Amino acid sequence: MTEALSPLLNDILKVEGIEEAFSCFLVHRSNSETEKISTWQQRLNAAFRGCTQEQLDVALRYYLTIAAGCSHSRLQLLMELLEASVRNGSIPARKVCEVIITSDILQYVNSHFWIECLNLIKRIIDLVEYKGVREIMKGCCEKAKTLPWRLNSGLQPQTQALLNVAEKIMDRNACLLPGYLLVNELQKAYPDCPHWRLASLFSDYVDSFRACAQMVSIVGQAEMRPVVEHSGCPEHLVNPWKLDPSTLRFSLKGTLPYAPELLEKQTGLLRYVLEQPYSRDMVCGMLGLNKQHKQHCQAIEEQLVELVVLALERTEAEGEEQATQGLWLHLSSQLIYFVLFQFASFPNIVMSLHSRLQGRDLRRGRDQLMWVLLQFISGSIQRNPLSNFLPVLRLYELLFPEQEPPLPVPDFNQPQCTRQMAMTCIWIHLTKKAQAEQANITWPVPSKLRTHHDFLQHLVPPNNAALAMGNDYRIALLCNAYSTNQDYFSKPMAALVETIQGSAKSASPPTAPLSMAVLDSLTVHSKMSLIHSIVTHVIKLAQAKSGMPLSPALVETYSRLLVYTEIESLGIKGFISQLLPQVYKSHAWGTLYTLLEMFSYRIHHIHPHYRVQLLSHLHSLAAVPQANQTQLHLCVESTALRLITGLGSGDVQPELSRFLAEPKTIVSAESEELNRALVLTLARATHVTGTDGSWCHELLATIAQSTPHAWAPPHPRMLPQGAGRILHATRRAQGEQAAAQEGRGRGKQEVGVYE
Repeated sequence: MTEALSPLLNDILKVEGIEEAFSCFLVHRSNSETEKISTWQQRLNAAFRGCTQEQLDVALRYYLTIAAGCSHSRLQLLMELLEASVRNGSIPARKVCEVIITSDILQYVNSHFWIECLNLIKRIIDLVEYKGVREIMKGCCEKAKTLPWRLNSGLQPQTQALLNVAEKIMDRNACLLPGYLLVNELQKAYPDCPHWRLASLFSDYVDSFRACAQMVSIVGQAEMRPVVEHSGCPEHLVNPWKLDPSTLRFSLKGTLPYAPELLEKQTGLLRYVLEQPYSRDMVCGMLGLNKQHKQHCQAIEEQLVELVVLALERTEAEGEEQATQGLWLHLSSQLIYFVLFQFASFPNIVMSLHSRLQGRDLRRGRDQLMWVLLQFISGSIQRNPLSNFLPVLRLYELLFPEQEPPLPVPDFNQPQCTRQMAMTCIWIHLTKKAQAEQANITWPVPSKLRTHHDFLQHLVPPNNAALAMGNDYRIALLCNAYSTNQDYFSKPMAALVETIQGSAKSASPPTAPLSMAVLDSLTVHSKMSLIHSIVTHVIKLAQAKSGMPLSPALVETYSRLLVYTEIESLGIKGFISQLLPQVYKSHAWGTLYTLLEMFSYRIHHIHPHYRVQLLSHLHSLAAVPQANQTQLHLCVESTALRLITGLGSGDVQPELSRFLAEPKTIVSAESEELNRALVLTLARATHVTGTDGSWCHELLATIAQSTPHAWAPPHPRMLPQGAGRILHATRRAQGEQAAAQEGRGRGKQEVGVYE
């Protein structure tokens, strides 16, 4: 291709000797010059049109190389010819601009060539599509980096030519490049300005998007904290607080000039939410964690460790362990949940605690810390290898130095004794696991724990002796220490069960439930065994059809156990999916009535998901006719009404929309009152949250089909627009149907008269 351009460029640049000698005296004829330029332009256009894409690139570079060595007047002529070729379509404008801006010969030291090339780009950049303009802007930034940091007056023209191109690209009225793409490019590719002469231009352009950044973000959000509700966390409440799990920064849309505090790591926000009760769902929603996907989250591990250290410091400062009792119970629940679903690693947490506590004298809270670790160890050590729990021994050596005197036996009449003996219980569980994994292994009891260990061994009853629950915590100590050893665990657990169930010898069922202090003194593993025993007992009693009522102590203890979130799988899930169906199947109406009353009046803070699931079960129970069970039927309706009206406005859409495939499961087939309450609940939620949609319309249509009922004329108009329209259409259809039936009746009467 250079062979075709070379003769043309020679003709353009050729100067006759006489013309050169008398250049100061010659006057060129304008017509003659115009004709020559027109001829050159035609030849240049033809040469460019005959090139392939690869040849075009080579030809342009050759053209620029020749132009760079010409005089200023000839350089201007060559640039004008090139511009004309671009404008008549002989060569793409983007190709010319990209070849110029990436050319190695475009150096600021060749001032005329630099200025003329950048002026050409500025004139023809209007013909380039936005993707090409973005590449040109990148090239300008790279060329700006080649300029010296200190600019003398001789470099001002070159700098100004580059600034003119950048200004043309950033001109909103020129519409060369979408503004969002450009500000994104400037902040991502060039967080540091390529040259100080461009700094003012770049900063002004980026600052012009601050208003947009404020519109799509929450002003002051870094200083705000969310309200964590007990009823779970609907998606629309979590979305503003979503964080990137790896960086803990807000999930802000796009690269806009947000306030600097919104771009910082939000460790304080995550720690605050973790501190709140019932915050598990919100933490998972904020970090995008899914229980089905076992994804490890380093941020949760770090913040759990931080919360434990803060709890130790607070316990050390306040002196009384009772003051921080609730905090430690909450931390144990959080630790179990996040480690159980593998969002956090138990060995990593323990090793992080070991490194954080080295060199610190925190003794008052060490028993509470060991109690938290015991909660997880006792419930999971049978399903995991021993190596996962051995780091606890390093933590023990740090917090319980051997040079201190042996730990004294605590007062077993106080609930704190279960915390004070937690480390000994951990040692017993680890020893049992070691014996199961490696036969003929013996771990000598540390001298510091020997007194505690001997005391627990003394509490273990002989083979034929039974245990009875007293007013102290010895039974709880045995359950906590030997929950993984069935030889020792069965008797203390039997004593707990007998306390609330009664025995064959007792004349009346027990009425005093296990206190919350006793339940809080049991490990999660012991509480799971206790609730399993209660459920098994209730099912056997229902299957026996003896008509014997449940003891008040058992019912109240069961109610208290159901609110522990760490035993949710055996607790509320088992209540809905296992216990209620079995009792109904056995036709134990008295027991079913008791369980429904218990759910209505004694169980609070149950997740909305379980409430809606129970509502579906109750509708299926009510659909089966039961003669002479009026009281039970009323109890079922009363419980269903409480479930419907108890749904929070933010819980209605996320929970009820799950049943779109089978909407009839949450709609009563018979009770008009329940469906009216459901309509009003839907209307309330729609009015408060604005979450109207197809899910609501389908549910309302199902209600209208299941139990057609009329509303007073003002009511549909006061409901949200979608609900009012559907109910008005239903009322109109009912009126038309009634009119048609009345017309048919009158017709039959008239026929009878004529006959």
